[in-house]
Order: sequence, then C-alpha cells, then structure tokens
Amino acid sequence: MDLLDDPQPGSNTPEFTVSEIAGSVKKLVEAELGWVRIKGEVGRVVQARSGHLYFDLKDDRSVLSCMTWKGQIPALGMIPEEGTEVVAEGKMTASGFQSKFALNAQRLTIAGEGALMALLEKRKKALAAEGLFDESRKKPLPYLPDIIGVVTSLQGVVIRDIMHRLRDRFPRKVLVWPVAVQGQACAPEVARAIDGFNAMSPGGALPRPDLIIVARGGGSVEDLWGFNEEIVARAAAASDIPLISAVGHETDTTLIDFVSDKRAPTPTAAAELAVPVRHELAAGLEGQGARMGQLLSQGLSRRDQRLRDMARALPRPDALLDTPRQRLDRAVEKLGPSLMTGVQRRRVRLSDVSGLLRPATLSRRVAEGQRAVSGLGTRLSPALERSVSRRRDALAAISRRFRPDTLASESARQRQRFEDLTARLSAAGARQIDSWQKQIEARGRVLNTLGYEATLERGFAVVRSEGRVVTSAKVAKKAGALEIQFADGRMDVAGGKVATAPSKKRGNPPDQGSLF
Repeated sequence: MDLLDDPQPGSNTPEFTVSEIAGSVKKLVEAELGWVRIKGEVGRVVQARSGHLYFDLKDDRSVLSCMTWKGQIPALGMIPEEGTEVVAEGKMTASGFQSKFALNAQRLTIAGEGALMALLEKRKKALAAEGLFDESRKKPLPYLPDIIGVVTSLQGVVIRDIMHRLRDRFPRKVLVWPVAVQGQACAPEVARAIDGFNAMSPGGALPRPDLIIVARGGGSVEDLWGFNEEIVARAAAASDIPLISAVGHETDTTLIDFVSDKRAPTPTAAAELAVPVRHELAAGLEGQGARMGQLLSQGLSRRDQRLRDMARALPRPDALLDTPRQRLDRAVEKLGPSLMTGVQRRRVRLSDVSGLLRPATLSRRVAEGQRAVSGLGTRLSPALERSVSRRRDALAAISRRFRPDTLASESARQRQRFEDLTARLSAAGARQIDSWQKQIEARGRVLNTLGYEATLERGFAVVRSEGRVVTSAKVAKKAGALEIQFADGRMDVAGGKVATAPSKKRGNPPDQGSLF
C-alpha cells in the first residue's frame, strides 16, 4: 500500500512506527523537491563553533530553517546578513528524529538590484562607523613610484590601457596580479592580491610595489558586486601600500572606492594619477636649472664687484707708513740743532752771570755767608747737606737725559718699535689680500662647475647665431650662419634647411611577467 494513498474509513489500514513515518517523509521531501531556489528575507543568523552556518529565510507568513556546512561556506557567494533579501539555492532535507525539514543552502545571491543597493548602504554605514572612510587614514600617493602593482584580469582592455598610459607618461616597472573581476571568486582573489602585495619584502626576488592599482572595466551592479564585498574593503583599508581604486566607469561607485587612498574614474585615469608626465618634468627641471644658474651668476658678479670696490678703498701699505716716516725724519733732523741751541743758551747765561761775579763782591758775599753760616751753626748743616745732595742728584739726572748717547739710544728704540709695527701691518694686509684672492678663486671654481661649459663635456653643444643662443630649429633655419660650440672648440656652419627628426616606430611592448 502506498503511504500517500487515502484509505477509506473503516478499512484495514496498516500501522507504522514513528521512525517509519519520519523516514518516509524524509525520503519523500529529498526525492520530490531536490535542488530548489527560494527567495526570502534573512532572519536569525548564527555561526556555530564547529564552523557550520545556520540562518532563517522568511516571508510574511512562514519561516524556513537553512544551514550551510563549514566546507560549503567558501562557495556560498556571500555571508547572509539579517534583513537582506536573498535567493538561496540548495537541497531540501528533513530530519527524521525531530520531524523537521530545512534547506541545505549552497549558494546565496542578492534578490534584485534594489536589495543589492540596500545591502551596500548598510555596509557603507557599518564601515563608516568604524572610521574606515576617514580622510585622516588615507595615505599620500608617491610622487614617482619605482614599482606599480596592478590587480586586474589579464583578459580585456584594462591592463592594456594602463600599460599604454604608463609608457606614454613615465615608464615604470609593473607587477600584475591576475584575478577574477566578477563572479564568486572575485572578492577573495582581489583581497588575497592586495594582502599578497603587502606581504612582499622590499629586497625580495619580487620587490614590493610602491603603489597598488585595483582596476576593472564598467559593468552592471551585479558584475561589480565583488568590489562591494566587505573582505575587499577591509583588505584595501589595511594596506600599508598606497592604493588607487579604478573600478567601472566614472558613474560607478563601489565600496573599495570609499576606503582606497585615491579613487580614479577609469583605469586610464588611475595610470595618470600614478605617474607624472616625463617631458613636463624635464622641461620644469631645465627651467629651474636655468634660473638657478642665472641667480648664481648674478650673485657672483655682485660679490666680485663688491670685492673690487673694497680692494680699491683699502690704502696701500706704503701710504700707511709715509706719514709716520716723515714725522720721524723731521724729529731726527730737529734733535741735533735743538741740543746745540740749548747748550748755547746756557753758555750765554753762564757768561752773563760770570760777569757779575767780581772778586771784591764775591769776597764780601763770601764773608757775609760765612758769618751767616757760622751763625746758623751745626743746626743747618745736615739739612743743607741733604738739600745739596738732592739738587746734585737732580742736576745729574737732567744732565744724563741730555747726553747724546742717551738721546741716540731712545731714538733707536723708537725706530725699532716703528719698524716692528710696519712689518706687522704689512703682514696683516698681505694675509687679508691672500684670503680675498682665495675666495675669488673658490667662487670662480663654483661658477665653472655650474656653468654650461661642464655640460659641454658630457656631449652637448651650444648653437649661436650672431652671438645669440639658438634654441629652436625654426630660428636655425632662418639664420644665415651658425656657430657651434663644443667642449674643445668652436666651428662655423651654414644655416638653412633643417632636417625633421624621423618618426619612431613604436615596437611591441615587452611581455609583462606574471606572478604565477
């Protein structure tokens, strides 16, 4: 008898045990339903310590229990979040021991674009609350990275656009980490690529990149959904290497764009953000070098002129000594006559005095003096002797001062002192002039080093026409005669037609190495 047959009342209906009925129901559910797709809202979500995942699917009238075994979670596609509307695919199963049935969910997808956007907004709010979108966390991009890591697919035009743009602007070394850019494998592969680049050591066989570009072309919300997964956003936020996101077109916005250090509207724009234009840098450096050379030349000219002015204002050593020498000569010339004049005056005075000293007068005065002296007695004798002694000593000192040998010795001493001062002044002037000469020579060497002559030694040349530097082929074509200056000399050439540079054929780019 079939278990599902509806027996008539009162018939001889066989009896079944509970286990038999439960087993029959289990077989019926698993055999009749098999693989199913069920749409519903995610309710309670629990992940057990064993690693198995349990959650509910519900609508306005019913609730269905679902479970995903630990080994099935990587292929699930997404981790269910409460309140998200999803489509679950899997097999129906029943438990004979508890008379319950459930869905063994093996794949989950968001139900519709509206549900996808709602989930995206929910994730954005959660990550923003953690501070992963803060501008203070974003790292500045390196001005000129040596190595650029690119996370993208090897198929399609994205990698070709990036490589072509880098070659046009400023060629750099590129490491490509190939990944799936849509589908279930996209999110884990992109996250592993970002973590892998960060795990590289700077001095390893594959050097660590200075900048990472995560790129993908445009597509639908479902195509780009891998870059909205939380695992990708957290990997980008945790990257120690500055990261540029270039996913989709300018109107497409994914979760990785909010956590990356810089968002580019297209993969080509990402390459433009990564490196500057080489020709513009060269032109800027050339202009800076020219301005620096001009400023140095002007500074050296001003200092040289100032040094010349100071040298002209400095008196000659001979001029410094002329006046003292003249004073000394005049003093020496006046010394002899002055001594003779003084002696002559004293002789005249002595003659005048001696005429007044007649013998009778002297005798009378002597007698008076003797009487005065005898009257004073011994009281005045010691004082007189002391006074006479002092006056005698003073007179002797005065006599020594006016002796010719004393005057000659003093003159010699003053002359020697004058000569010493003259020698010291001459030496100081010579040292100062030598110091200035060395400074001029050092600045001359710096000027020669910074001048264009040093550039000529490296194979460059300067083209002039009528004394002016020619910087373009147009001017050279109009010139009648040209002068070319090389490092070892100059030569004259005729002006005229200028040959145009042959166009360079772009060769095929070298094969880009793969990490695998």
